[in-house]
Amino acid sequence: MSYALYKYELEEHLAYWRAGMIRDRDEFLFVVTEHSGDVAMLLLTAKGKLFINEQAREKLQLLWHSPGVYANNLKLFLPMMTEQLESNELWVTGVKTAVAPA
Repeated sequence: MSYALYKYELEEHLAYWRAGMIRDRDEFLFVVTEHSGDVAMLLLTAKGKLFINEQAREKLQLLWHSPGVYANNLKLFLPMMTEQLESNELWVTGVKTAVAPA
């Protein structure tokens, strides 16, 4: 993953995304961008902790730690993510965790 791409395309939007997270009461937000084969990702927690690129991916795996959740969510998100990235848009999603009823 490209730190330079993070700096160029993502870093300047952090305050905006943080405000949106607070407004929407998201537990975390993650963003992916792609340019000329380079990819950058960030994950921002509700407490304001920022994870970039590989650390963001690792944190996402920890947040979605239950068996199959990470893989299933990626399968769900990938079509939408691909479509937006192909349109030269950032892919941004805020996440709220729901607890399944017993």
